[in-house]
Amino acid sequence: MYLIITRSFPPELGGMQNLMWGLTKELSKNYMIKVFADYHKDHKTFDEQVSFSIERVSGIKLLRKYRKAQLINDFIKKNKVEVLIADHWKSLELIKSDKKKICLIHSKEINHEKRTNINNRVLNVLNNVEVVVANSKFTRNLAIQCGVDESRIVVINPGVDPVKELNKKSLEKVESLLKHKTPRLITVSRYDKRKNHEKVIMALRNLKQIYPSIVYICIGYGDEEENIKKLVKELKLEEQVMFFKDISNDLKNSLLAKSNIFVMPSIIYKKSVEGFGIAYIEAAQYGIPSIGGIDGGASDAILHNLTGLICNGNELNDIYASIKNLLDEKKYLEFGKKAKEESKKFHWSKIINEYISIIN
Repeated sequence: MYLIITRSFPPELGGMQNLMWGLTKELSKNYMIKVFADYHKDHKTFDEQVSFSIERVSGIKLLRKYRKAQLINDFIKKNKVEVLIADHWKSLELIKSDKKKICLIHSKEINHEKRTNINNRVLNVLNNVEVVVANSKFTRNLAIQCGVDESRIVVINPGVDPVKELNKKSLEKVESLLKHKTPRLITVSRYDKRKNHEKVIMALRNLKQIYPSIVYICIGYGDEEENIKKLVKELKLEEQVMFFKDISNDLKNSLLAKSNIFVMPSIIYKKSVEGFGIAYIEAAQYGIPSIGGIDGGASDAILHNLTGLICNGNELNDIYASIKNLLDEKKYLEFGKKAKEESKKFHWSKIINEYISIIN
């Protein structure tokens, strides 16, 4: 039996949740799986539909961590468990077991100065597991800089499920919403400083002079939402920027498929950094090329000058030039074809083999 220990799992939404769901679902096709996950108010309906056992742990955050660890430690003593796979170093911090352990790392959660108390806690976990799975080459290098034993680290990029056929009604709705707006830029992400919506909007002000009908579609929610909307008003770009949140997956995917360029030139903000960027691959599956930032792991997801462009997200001119470059002569069409082809390498059916090889 394999244990999946995670703080992030559906029906909660998010990139980490999708990653842990995809990994668990694929492993369950070949192995007996037991999941220990945090409580979610809508978990019952979801949990009843899966083919493996999920144990949910509730309670306030600090107490939940101790209670969850105790439940896991007791379960390991009473059952034949071969491997423990964790989403985060904190998920293993209180686990007492000599079973094989695999811990996933993503970047932000390990990005702490050397010899600080939290760095020591990170290393105490990661340097005592058999395998550390980094989501990108960037995250691997960051882990080494932070003191993680290089010999333990392997790079396995997150996977995606192949996209399903788009809902016709959603596609028609998108065409109705966007009407004659073109070209179309899109970002699907949280409204965080590091996602860099602000600089894309500033670049849009100049792009509008060349492309009067240009539109920038923002899908998401987050702490920076009001600041971003305020900037749009200040720059008088209300006609060019459209905001969506709490929309169906069908509508989100249709908006993505009907766009021309996915734009997320991420930057490092405080400790926060883009470890990989699964959103670039999700766009690529619909034949949409991406513009990502030089900071972080975007270059694992975007092949520069082939499936998109990598630019300096701190430089407004570089963002502007990258968008204009893909829009000129509709270069995004050729880049999009290559992006779609390359995205197949990230299908879970292929990625899971890399996990199976380290498990065995």
